[in-house]
Amino acid sequence: MAKRDYYEVLEVEKTATPDEIKKAYRKKAIQYHPDKNPGDKEAEEKFKEAAEAYDVLSNPDKRARYDQFGHAGMGGAAGGGGFEGFGQGMSMDDIFSMFGDIFGGRGGGFGGFGGFGGNGRPAQRKFRGADLRVKVKLNLKDISTGVEKKFKLKKYVTCSHCHGSGAEGNGGTETCPTCHGTGSITRTQQSIFGMVQSQSVCPQCNGEGKIIKNKCKACSGEGIVYGEEVVEVKIPAGVAEGMQLSVNGKGNAGKHNGVPGDLLVVIEEEAHPDLIRDESDLIYNLLLSVPTAALGGTVEIPTIDSKVKVKIEPGTQPGKVLRLRGKGLPNVNSYGYNNGTGDLLVNVSVYIPETLNKEEKQALEKMQGSDNFKPNTSIKEKIFKKFRNLFD
Repeated sequence: MAKRDYYEVLEVEKTATPDEIKKAYRKKAIQYHPDKNPGDKEAEEKFKEAAEAYDVLSNPDKRARYDQFGHAGMGGAAGGGGFEGFGQGMSMDDIFSMFGDIFGGRGGGFGGFGGFGGNGRPAQRKFRGADLRVKVKLNLKDISTGVEKKFKLKKYVTCSHCHGSGAEGNGGTETCPTCHGTGSITRTQQSIFGMVQSQSVCPQCNGEGKIIKNKCKACSGEGIVYGEEVVEVKIPAGVAEGMQLSVNGKGNAGKHNGVPGDLLVVIEEEAHPDLIRDESDLIYNLLLSVPTAALGGTVEIPTIDSKVKVKIEPGTQPGKVLRLRGKGLPNVNSYGYNNGTGDLLVNVSVYIPETLNKEEKQALEKMQGSDNFKPNTSIKEKIFKKFRNLFD
C-alpha cells in the first residue's frame, strides 16, 4: 500500500508551524498509543506512521526535501526506491526514545506521560549510532531509469561476540543500583513554590537502566566494533544534483543494541556530452547548415540512450525550438503536481561559414539580390521577440 502524505497523516496544512505539527503529533500519539490500544495491530501501525511523519515534518531540512521531492526524496517506499521505512525494524521503545520529549517526560509514555508502559516509570535510554554520508555519481541514463548501487561501508557494526549487549556471557549485566533500572533519578527539593521534583539521566548507567559487570572482550563493553557492510540502495528515477536520500538504519550501529544511524546518499550528476538538463526537461542545441535550414531535411538528435530522426521543415529559422515529448527525465516526485516525464527541447541554430572558396562565394553573390534572401518583417519580429525574451 502506498504511503500516505505526511501532512495528511498528522491532519495539518502544508503551511503548519512547528508548534502545530508538534501538537498534531502528540494528539495522534495519544490516540494510537499501544498502552491505550493493547494488541491492536492497526493502532500500532498508525502510531508508527504518525512518528514517521513527525520525524520528517519536525526537521526543517527533511521537511524541505519532502516538500520538494515527496516520499522519494526521503527514501520512502512510495517513491519506488526501495528504501526502508521509518518504522521497519524499529521497536516501540526506539520510537519512544527518539520522540519522548513530546509528552513533557523523558520517556514519553502514555501513562501520565512519564514512562513507556503506563506504570509511571521513566524510559530507559537507547544510544543512537552516527549517520554516514556517501556520494554517488550518476549519468543521465541512471537518472532516467533509476538504479541500484552497492556501497561497501566502513562503519561500526554490532559485535557478533556479545550480540551487541557489551557483556561477556548471559550474566554479564545487572540492574543499575542507583536508578533501579529506570534510567533516571528523581530529585525533590524545597523551593519558594513548595516541593519541586526534577528528573535527570542516571549518572551511573547513563540512562540505560543496567550496568555491565563483565565487559565483552571483543568490543570492550561497547556492543559495537569497527567493520564493514555491503549495503544495496535503490535510487529512484529522476533524482538531481545535490539531492540527499536517507536510508534509515544503515548508518553506524548504536551502542548496546541501540538505534542505528542513517545512511545519507548525496547525488552527484555527471555532465552529458550533448544534453543539458533543466529539471525534468533536456535541451539539445542543434546546429544546422544553411542549405539544410533553407531546403529542409532529416537530422539525427541524440537522446538519453539512443538517437532519433527529426524532420526539418524548409525555411527553419534560428531560435526555433522543436519539442520531443516524453524524451526527457521522469519527475522524482511520485505524487502530487507535475507528474510524468519531461521533454527534449531542440534549440535550432544555423551555422554560417567563416570562409568561402571562389565557387561558393560566387553562388551566394548570385542569390544575394533575390527577394527570397531578404528577411521579411514577420521574420524580423519573431527573431527580435525571442532575443528580447532572453533578457526578460
